[in-house]
Amino acid sequence: MNSEHSGVLMDLAARLRTGQVTRRAFLERTLALGISSGAALTLLNACGAVSGNSFGTQVTYWNLFGGGDGVRMVQMQDSFVHSHPALGLEAITLAWGEPYYTKLAMAAAGGRPPDVAISHMSRVSTYAQGELLDPIDLDLLARHGIKADDFLPSIWEKAQYNGKVYAVPLDTHPFVMYYNKQICQQAGLLDSDGKLKPLQGPDAVIDAFKKAQQVTGAWGLAVDTQDVTPWRMFYTLYSQLGGQIFSSDGKSLAIDNAKATQALSFMRDLTVTSKVASPTADYGAAVAFFGSNKAGFHWNGEWEVTTFQGQNMQFDMVPFPSIFGGNQVQADSHSFVIPHRLAVNPATRDAAYEFISSMLKDSLVWSQGGHIPAYLPIANSDAYKNLKPQSNYAEVAANVVIDPPAWFSGSGAELENQAGAAFQPLLLGQFTPQQSIDQFSAALQKLLNTPPPV
Repeated sequence: MNSEHSGVLMDLAARLRTGQVTRRAFLERTLALGISSGAALTLLNACGAVSGNSFGTQVTYWNLFGGGDGVRMVQMQDSFVHSHPALGLEAITLAWGEPYYTKLAMAAAGGRPPDVAISHMSRVSTYAQGELLDPIDLDLLARHGIKADDFLPSIWEKAQYNGKVYAVPLDTHPFVMYYNKQICQQAGLLDSDGKLKPLQGPDAVIDAFKKAQQVTGAWGLAVDTQDVTPWRMFYTLYSQLGGQIFSSDGKSLAIDNAKATQALSFMRDLTVTSKVASPTADYGAAVAFFGSNKAGFHWNGEWEVTTFQGQNMQFDMVPFPSIFGGNQVQADSHSFVIPHRLAVNPATRDAAYEFISSMLKDSLVWSQGGHIPAYLPIANSDAYKNLKPQSNYAEVAANVVIDPPAWFSGSGAELENQAGAAFQPLLLGQFTPQQSIDQFSAALQKLLNTPPPV
């Protein structure tokens, strides 16, 4: 084999190992170069560069992670490959959101699913109900060192449907509050230790945003009013008031008009009455406002932590404030699921559980991107507790509310889209709270009347 072919082969091997090409594509490319598959795999195994070998068991894994999450996931995949030389890993990253879940559902229904996949916890009950997932084998999971008491009971409960466990949680990713330390210091909002003074109740929160706004000359709060964030705001505030979206059986609406009005009135106050937040900021603009010191506070998921760290900002993070007396906050969890398969290869299934176990035990890497590790040996470790500001809001994992179960609910699903359509006009001053409630309720009722597609 000449040096040119060796160089191409090593490049393909690196891309295979990080999930950028599949094993099949790797073999097709090497055959096109005139290299037999046996020769290619033999050389790669000798160099330690292939994700498995021609005799080992291979695990196929689908996920939807891009950006910083994708980089950290590849790092974890690499660690698995290096520590499990007898196992192969074919990791495939697909487009985030509805395209991913549609393809996962079709693959499971068609009998050609991956061995392991990522699912948001808010999607698990729908897929379990549709018999698209296999229950987690708790005995097999335990043989690979993972037990139910390795997770918070509230998180483990969310992984269940009809008394069976269908997911293994990787993280919790909640709605949180970022604050600019320099702006808040000038606004008199920090204590003697340089930490944000506690903010509780609507008046205290609005007052803090006004004080920050006086310093910035622009905004007190940077928040996205155009994307899915209006839903995250509403569901957090509404849940703090004890509100429910659906009845306990999930078949009818149970929106409390008074509580929904209270939550939406506060949201409208931010952009229309007190004018402490821009009513027209989309996701990118909100991140940019905070990153360029044009806002003292930012409401978002915790995943933007590395964005602001990369800008060398003087910022910190705390749990979302208790505005209406509760500590509830909207969140979701990335979790590992086993898509349904009619014929199960025991060796492959065992390797899939070993892969899940390895990912959980390596999830300190994952937490660097802001997500709270679900695996308690990592969450309770000194290494995670010393990870700042990521561990500052770890306590909220016990108080999160994920999107209510329905076939049209979950991360990236139609419920969030309809919430955005109903709540954006409110934030622009075009709708009253009641108009937003009416539009949102009508949209959900129409979806409830529609038979699920799966």
